[in-house]
Amino acid sequence: MANWSDPRSGATRFATASGAHSEAFDAGLRRYMLSVYNFMFSGILLTGLVAMFFSWGGVDSPAAHILTGGGPLRYLIMFAPLAFVFGMSFGGARMSSGALQAMFWGFAVAMGLSLSTVFLVYTGTSIAQAFFATAASFAGLSLYGYTTKRDLSAFGTFLVMGLVGLIVAMVLNIFFHSGPLDLVISFVGVLIFAGLTAYDTQQTKSLYAQVAGTGAEQHVVIMSALNLYLDFINMFLFILRLFGNRN
Repeated sequence: MANWSDPRSGATRFATASGAHSEAFDAGLRRYMLSVYNFMFSGILLTGLVAMFFSWGGVDSPAAHILTGGGPLRYLIMFAPLAFVFGMSFGGARMSSGALQAMFWGFAVAMGLSLSTVFLVYTGTSIAQAFFATAASFAGLSLYGYTTKRDLSAFGTFLVMGLVGLIVAMVLNIFFHSGPLDLVISFVGVLIFAGLTAYDTQQTKSLYAQVAGTGAEQHVVIMSALNLYLDFINMFLFILRLFGNRN
């Protein structure tokens, strides 16, 4: 018969409860991260399909007529993804989960329309090679961000500053049309978004402890998916600019 006064029995119950809590937390974290990646990759798939069909027919495609022909519709398509990102970033907290999710899918469609010229400029083989290279790099970097014990917050600040500098350089090169500068921009772009992939993955993971089981969890899932989507797409585009063969 167990001794009711034995302190070890209470310690055992505490350890069991603690272990059960840890297992429940880990299971919830895995479900949460899987939801983020499902949203992200579904968005990338939707973007790719829209871009492919919008550019179907080459020089006779809607992409060729609209995005290379000028006119207000061209600029609407070009800047629509940016409008979605600003809307989700600054208005997402006031939206319902359903509205935010609809915005995410709308953003993925807008990105597909905007990026459809990629299929007109680069060969299909180059696009496929850049995509699989990006997917492999993203998987490794995201796994590192998820598993590392190192705090990447300091790197995040550095990467954001680098991103601002990269945007400034890209704007300047619109006027200079410098080939060597374009090469440097593409190389630095790959490095910055590679670093952001690891950083954003760690941030996504750490946010779970704050939102687990709350109404904000689904919002964080969608916004984290958006961040990782942008990391993937931008890394893909810079890799394509570096190594892609043009039509």
